[in-house]
Amino acid sequence: MHPSLRFIQGYPEHIVTPVSQLIESDRLVAWFEARYPENHTIKSEKALFDYAIDIKNRYMKKTPPISKVIYDSKIHIINNALGLYSYVAKNHGGKIKSKNEIRIASVFKDAPESLLRMLVVHELAHIKEKNHDKAFYQLCCHMEPDYHQLELDARLFMIYLDLKK
Repeated sequence: MHPSLRFIQGYPEHIVTPVSQLIESDRLVAWFEARYPENHTIKSEKALFDYAIDIKNRYMKKTPPISKVIYDSKIHIINNALGLYSYVAKNHGGKIKSKNEIRIASVFKDAPESLLRMLVVHELAHIKEKNHDKAFYQLCCHMEPDYHQLELDARLFMIYLDLKK
């Protein structure tokens, strides 16, 4: 098994086999670039924050505010994740101050916009739904109807990056 297939470990055979064949025939990079010819232009953390807030305001107006949305270079190495949502509550003089923060793996600075959107949607959904359950995925699909395909494609993007090294 090719080491890059670790990114789609647990996916059904009817998905893994064609991906494996693309890798073995050295066609996955060209296939991915044809599928996603352009990357987004959201490079700064301010632009990323504004991007996330726009999505939040469109679909989740009544949820608590987000204090930070950043690219994080350590994410997938440490957590084997592509993005992280964190909720921090601190007691300041008897008042509880809470912060919602989203971190997106830095490799997605140079990704197709739809894959970045899928990650932001995923992390935003955690504000309302903490667990990866049916309600969580329903919310993700409400914000991004192609969520499940884009989640797979984000994993294929990781394979793509692995093969381009």
